[in-house]
Amino acid sequence: MIIYLQLSDFNLVSNNNMSLIKWTPSWIDNSFEDMDKMFSEMLPAVRGNQMGFTPAVDMYEDKNQVIIETQLAGIDPEKVDIAIDNDVLTIKGESEKKSEVEDKNYYRQEIRRGSFFRSIPLPTKVIGDKATAVTENGILKVSVPKAPAAKPKAIKIQTKNK
Repeated sequence: MIIYLQLSDFNLVSNNNMSLIKWTPSWIDNSFEDMDKMFSEMLPAVRGNQMGFTPAVDMYEDKNQVIIETQLAGIDPEKVDIAIDNDVLTIKGESEKKSEVEDKNYYRQEIRRGSFFRSIPLPTKVIGDKATAVTENGILKVSVPKAPAAKPKAIKIQTKNK
């Protein structure tokens, strides 16, 4: 929510200028951001008619690489696709519901199943072709080497004497 105040309405302007000031109350910004975060974390992602989820990630870096970790417990690694394009990591796949008894009288059903998708802009230039992915104890760990920093090239001016 953005509120525009006209200074002349408050007798704060001595001349006839009709200035507008943009004012966004901090309590409104924080409330909407908190609500948006809550809904994005609690509600499943909906794409078309498919219900799915967005996996949470941890991303950090060391001297030579960017590391992204996400929990994919119970998901077959063969059904997970990972790609890096223009320094954006994309993880997508599908979690199948494996149950012998289909009709259950659930009190709660919180385990997320279905398709998932996550696209994460990486914080620095990377060499996507040399990325590696390993899964251990339900955690997928993607390691992407950082690209060497572009160094400015000094160009020496040559003089030609006639």
